[in-house]
Amino acid sequence: MTITAVRGKAWIIVAAVVALTSCTGAAQPAAPPTTGAPPATGAVTSVAALTQASVVKILTAGGNGSGVVYGADGLILTNEHVVRGAGAVQVAFADGQRVPGTIRAVDVVTDLALVQVARTGLPPARFQPQLPAVGELVVVIGSPLGFENSVTAGVVSGLHREIPGSAAETQALVDLIQTDAPISPGSSGGAVFNAAGEVVGISEAYIPPQAGAVSLGFAIPAATAVDVTEQLMSTGRARHAFAGLEPAQLTPQIAAQLRLPRADGVIVAAIADGGPAATAGLQPGDVVTALDGTAVRTPEEFLGQLRRRDPGDTVTVTFHHAGGQDVRTPLTLTDRPAFSS
Repeated sequence: MTITAVRGKAWIIVAAVVALTSCTGAAQPAAPPTTGAPPATGAVTSVAALTQASVVKILTAGGNGSGVVYGADGLILTNEHVVRGAGAVQVAFADGQRVPGTIRAVDVVTDLALVQVARTGLPPARFQPQLPAVGELVVVIGSPLGFENSVTAGVVSGLHREIPGSAAETQALVDLIQTDAPISPGSSGGAVFNAAGEVVGISEAYIPPQAGAVSLGFAIPAATAVDVTEQLMSTGRARHAFAGLEPAQLTPQIAAQLRLPRADGVIVAAIADGGPAATAGLQPGDVVTALDGTAVRTPEEFLGQLRRRDPGDTVTVTFHHAGGQDVRTPLTLTDRPAFSS
């Protein structure tokens, strides 16, 4: 499965036809968090109960995307792929003002970026630290195809989702929130809000109808967005658990070549010299089948498991050694080096 960049920094995973909701290829529009008192407890019957002032439109030479006001001092949170390669950024606010922005920091692992504008007194969004519940009502606000502050509604369809086939091109499409609230090109970096006007996710990707999908959208959990943002603000980079190996899909053909009884697990395509996997005794050609007893059947599941762990954590890796034996061994994760997989 390959990912192809298209005009406007939208991305399409060709085999699965999954698109990152970026500049002109978007995420589902979401309702921005309120800055005053939250609406009364209960279902939201009108989008008027939510404010759109915390959601912005981000424009680059390649197209447009969306963003969320993170700080009153002009800090904007968006997707990394929205501003990737951009030398100049413009930020359009709900009140009609448009100001230039500077890319302050990015994190390609989670596909998040910070843009700074010279404007103060902005209404920052409120972020919910917990994951939403499956079935919970949500609205999405963004700028799909350039239509600013567009609002769509739906529910949370699933949690801890990975998009199949994406690991070969990006590590970002794992451990996501799934929603049926419509997402379209240009909504990337916009917000998914709950009934209380809190951000529960940052719009990230969708599977378009030509793949046979009906309202399949994905968002980065709010807790992940806040954690990465705070690290980027503090040090300019975010820390991520690193196993020191490159996971690849184990196909039936490869399993037959390796004389494996079945094509379960993730084949180790490469090992980082001196990294955690090398220290633990793994080699290229080994097949990882579980982390801490949880089966990993795809590279995306492997990366999803890493996303939930921290540098310094020790995990038990179960793998089939290229020599023929099955092995269970501890592996101590480290901080991901810059530009490492």
